[in-house]
Amino acid sequence: EVPKQLFGAARKCEEGGSLTIIATCLVDTGSRADQMIFEEFKGTGNMELILDRSISEKRIFPAINLAASGTRKENLLMTDREFKTVTALRRRLLSVPPHAQIEQLLAACQRFENNDLMVGGAS
Repeated sequence: EVPKQLFGAARKCEEGGSLTIIATCLVDTGSRADQMIFEEFKGTGNMELILDRSISEKRIFPAINLAASGTRKENLLMTDREFKTVTALRRRLLSVPPHAQIEQLLAACQRFENNDLMVGGAS
C-alpha cells in the first residue's frame, strides 16, 4: 500500500505531474528485511531491469537477465511490426541460458548499425 501512495503522490500536485523514481534493490542476500522490501515494491514500476550475478561472474556486461527484465505495455512503445519481431526474438532467446541470451543480443547489436536495421533484419 505504501508504494502505491508514494507513486500516486505526483497526481496530487497542482496541475498534475509525473513522478520518476529510479531505484535499486539488492535481493538474494539472505536478509528477510531485504526480501520484504523487494516484495513490497516488485511489480509497482513500469519497467524492471534485472541484473544477474551469474552473468557478471562470467565477465559479460551488461549483466542483464533478459527473460526477467521488461517494460509494461511495451507494445505501446513500438509499431506492430517491431513488437512482433521483438516478441519473436524474446521467445527465441528464452531457449538458451541467461548468459547466452545477452551474448547473442550483444552480437546482434554489433552486426547491425542501429535498432531499426536489427529489428528489420530479424523478421
